[in-house]
Amino acid sequence: MEAIEIFGYIGALFIGVSLGLIGGGGSILTVPILVYALALNPITATAYSLFVVGTTSLVGSIKNLSKGMVDLRTTFVFALPALIQTFLTRKYIIHAIPETLFITGGFVMTKELAIMLFFAFIMLLASFSMIKVKKELCDAQPEPDKETNYPFLIIQGVVVGTITGLLGAGGGFLIIPALVLLARLPMKKAVATSLLIIAINSLIGFLGDVSNLDIDWSFLFLFTLIPVLGIFIGIWLNRFVNGQKLQKAFGWFVLLMGIYIIYKELSS
Repeated sequence: MEAIEIFGYIGALFIGVSLGLIGGGGSILTVPILVYALALNPITATAYSLFVVGTTSLVGSIKNLSKGMVDLRTTFVFALPALIQTFLTRKYIIHAIPETLFITGGFVMTKELAIMLFFAFIMLLASFSMIKVKKELCDAQPEPDKETNYPFLIIQGVVVGTITGLLGAGGGFLIIPALVLLARLPMKKAVATSLLIIAINSLIGFLGDVSNLDIDWSFLFLFTLIPVLGIFIGIWLNRFVNGQKLQKAFGWFVLLMGIYIIYKELSS
């Protein structure tokens, strides 16, 4: 096993640790790890990422469900349009995209390049979301006199489903603000509910790939086991580490990774 592969498996552990420690963020590193450390093509990597992220998030959600931290009604309203859109994107849309999108001069925009550049753009957005401490979200309290904005919640679900389907990322940085501002959930409950939405959305979306890809199940199960172990480590560390401070530092790391992906893809 080469050093870069070892780094990939260490990164897989870090994915789970971050999910257990700060409730999100780590899943956005799954595709870069699979592509750059383990040499998978972006289409396969985004599919595998859905399974890894979905399974790891589901394990983390079990504890939240037992504590009554998950708003099941909001989960259904948000997850239903999201999972339908994710499934359709993985089953039909992503495979209908032509291999070559356009050619200008000596530059060729391929489907794989476009996916990685779009992924890097989403990483930049996620990093800004983590770096900029949203005090209004943390301080937001449920308002009994205001109704949940279901139409916008459904629209947000479709947007998240599209991004998850294209990139294999959970989209927690989009889901959590929507749950706080549109579903009027307190921050801790929004984080817990988001994790279950990500689990359902990702695993259903992965089903859209089962008939389209030749899946290496032994590798996928082994790789998934590592972040699942990591999430338990993260939950344990959460008792000793300030998750909010770590989230900001992690945001800077994601920002650097996004910039690196843009540089690597455009310079190769």
